[in-house]
Amino acid sequence: MFANTQKLSRIGIFYDGNYFRRVSNFYSNSHPRRARISIEGLHNFIRARVAREEETDIKFTQIVDAHYFKGRFKAREAEERDILYQERSFEDVLMYEGVTTHFLPKGRDGEKGIDVWLALEAFEMAIYKRFDVLALIAADGDFLPLVRKLNTLGTRVMVLGWDFSFTDNNGILRETRTSQMLLNEVTYPVRMDEVIDDPAHENNPIVNALFHRPEYRPAPVFSPAPTPAPVVSAMPAVQPEIGAIQHGRIANLKETYGFITPDTGGDNIFFPFSSLPPGDAQKLRQGMRVSFEYTMGDRGPIAPKVWILVNQDAV
Repeated sequence: MFANTQKLSRIGIFYDGNYFRRVSNFYSNSHPRRARISIEGLHNFIRARVAREEETDIKFTQIVDAHYFKGRFKAREAEERDILYQERSFEDVLMYEGVTTHFLPKGRDGEKGIDVWLALEAFEMAIYKRFDVLALIAADGDFLPLVRKLNTLGTRVMVLGWDFSFTDNNGILRETRTSQMLLNEVTYPVRMDEVIDDPAHENNPIVNALFHRPEYRPAPVFSPAPTPAPVVSAMPAVQPEIGAIQHGRIANLKETYGFITPDTGGDNIFFPFSSLPPGDAQKLRQGMRVSFEYTMGDRGPIAPKVWILVNQDAV
């Protein structure tokens, strides 16, 4: 029985957006889960973790505010870098999940002032909205003064941090570490990489819901094609009619587009992320089953409309 079932724990969540993007990219591209982190799933995890730490029922832990801070390229520059749709589609996800976005212009030197803005906003809102718990999704030791100030208010701070490393396409080792000093100062330090990789959590629905996939499998079920080159199929290629609805699997994913291997064989089908319903591009992963509309473009077959199949085990 819960020791504190009648006290509402008000939660505020603050994202260091650049850090969260690195984390999500790691799990999508380099971790065996091969999936991006779900904002909805992360918020549900935070509520459940706060309920456990505060010894209360989860219905008495409510997120009353969520804020996302990041540097952002101007629209024209983002379009030139071919990341405009990717950025805006993720912002749609944040909007649907009730997360308030805060952006500063990103220049040649990267982000400037975002950490300071996040800290000031978090402290001010903790005063006016009287958060019981402030969840900070960040790793930088520069947030240590913020944590100490929040402690003086009696606001309990939860830091969700990830430690990970991987080798990039150029053979360079990339590492991300959460400041140990930051973890030492907060009330509830949560090492998310340990939570996710703990074998005891393999069938934990709260942990598995952190990712955009129906269930966790230790290794990818489908072997994706390494490049967007045409796939040689064992079955003869069937030329579909223009406008026909086909089925296939995601073969490759790039920044703003991908390729589908059709079940009927033949060349891979190009598709832009804009062909999916809003927010679905963030859920894509290699090997995922989809349906799509077939047509021919100037450079070959293209799918102007793509839908993620609910039953991923369908043949």
